[in-house]
Amino acid sequence: MASTPWRASTASSASLRVCRCALLAALALALTALESLIPIPMPVPGMKLGVANIVTVAAAFWLGPIDAAVVLGARIVLAAFLTGQLATLPFSLVGGACALAVTLLFVRFSSTERVRLCAMVAATAHNIGQIAVAVAVTGTPEIAFYLPVLLVAGVVAGFLTGTVATAVLDRLPHPRAAAARARRVRA
Repeated sequence: MASTPWRASTASSASLRVCRCALLAALALALTALESLIPIPMPVPGMKLGVANIVTVAAAFWLGPIDAAVVLGARIVLAAFLTGQLATLPFSLVGGACALAVTLLFVRFSSTERVRLCAMVAATAHNIGQIAVAVAVTGTPEIAFYLPVLLVAGVVAGFLTGTVATAVLDRLPHPRAAAARARRVRA
């Protein structure tokens, strides 16, 4: 059975989408692993720079909300299983969901010129989500006293990751523009 041009373009487009998500999830997972190998003294237990968030922010602006959610979810779940730190899964999932929600709002209502601001706000949303889970899990509201330090650290980390994500996005072709070019070439 011969495939029609529509089916061929749909199949290749779907394959390309899956490959992009898989590659970005693998890159985010590698950055997570790399970050865990570099000890950086932090004032709050479990605090990290969040280098893998560069990939999530770039995926949201580059590929869209569904693909960004897939990349984030795959990275969080795989990192928890591969490192054996399953207890961190609820913290990471809630923090990641909060950060992704903020990022997707920026994608929807802003432009790529606001990536740095998006990453800063998303990092603080991530910290708020994680503190909320910590308070709920431990039943210790005093954990919220870490929040001011985490918010400042989130703004700084978000600025750094947003700067790198901006540089990455400046170098990536827009997938919709590439698809339009491919349609013009075939026509």
